[in-house]
Amino acid sequence: MESKDYMPIWRKKSILIGSPTNILAALTAFIPVIYLCIRYNCWPDPKLVLSAWGMVVISFGAFYVVEPVSYYAALGMSGTYLSFLSGNIGNMRVPCAALAQDVTESKPGTIQAEVVSTMAICGSIITNLIATTAAAFVGVAVVSLLPEIISEGLKSYASAAIFGATLGNFGMKYPKVAVVALVIPVACKLFGGVPAWLIILLSVFGTVLFSRICYVLEKKKAVTGEGEGYALE
Repeated sequence: MESKDYMPIWRKKSILIGSPTNILAALTAFIPVIYLCIRYNCWPDPKLVLSAWGMVVISFGAFYVVEPVSYYAALGMSGTYLSFLSGNIGNMRVPCAALAQDVTESKPGTIQAEVVSTMAICGSIITNLIATTAAAFVGVAVVSLLPEIISEGLKSYASAAIFGATLGNFGMKYPKVAVVALVIPVACKLFGGVPAWLIILLSVFGTVLFSRICYVLEKKKAVTGEGEGYALE
């Protein structure tokens, strides 16, 4: 079998294992709350629960769609299940998967990229667990010893630096797409009045649409033999 013939098998197995595992994790997350409610007979008002859930949906509902779509290229099928199960997707799983694919020269969408990203994510999860456990004991003490300017910088700019590095990694491979990915949110901020969740949606799906258009035009050029044309690079 060729490598491309393994992809349908890989995806089928990933869905078969990943879907029930993630659903089970979501359901078991309610066990501590249900236990406390039963143990102390302190059931919350259903209206209050629905109101709180509605606020969460309004604040983070866009991410339910945006994150799986925008991260899939780097994470792959099984990596997506692992990442959403373990968390720390943007600042840990995506950079690890992207770097692993870059080092091994794996093309996204191939079985090699799926295997490489899955191994990288599994390694990051184990490392994350060890680091988190260590940080729980010594992290606060270490941060308190750092100069104020460094500790404040870590708190304020660590996430932005990680996302910037990830963008730079992909931008070097697909500069045209990177330019569009930057122009859309900057334009939205300059014109003002656009809510953050809408900027995220426009940025993600606008970039995906541009990439798709370039891909289709490039394929047409390749078929007609007119050169590289609208290559993403």
